[in-house]
Amino acid sequence: MPLSMLEKGVDGTVKNIRGKDETKRFLTSLGFNIGGSVVIVSEISGDLIVKVKDARVAISKSLANQIIV
Repeated sequence: MPLSMLEKGVDGTVKNIRGKDETKRFLTSLGFNIGGSVVIVSEISGDLIVKVKDARVAISKSLANQIIV
């Protein structure tokens, strides 16, 4: 399922990253790696604050839909 559908506070594991190569590179640079752990910390106006690799990252819902957990 897409990261955007993961419930707040639930640990997820990145299984795949969809989209163009540019999108994949960008998300990987933010720390979203296949097999890595992610947790949604909060949601603000549809955008997500996600904990990944001991950092908090803000991403849009459309980007979150590209990350499969």
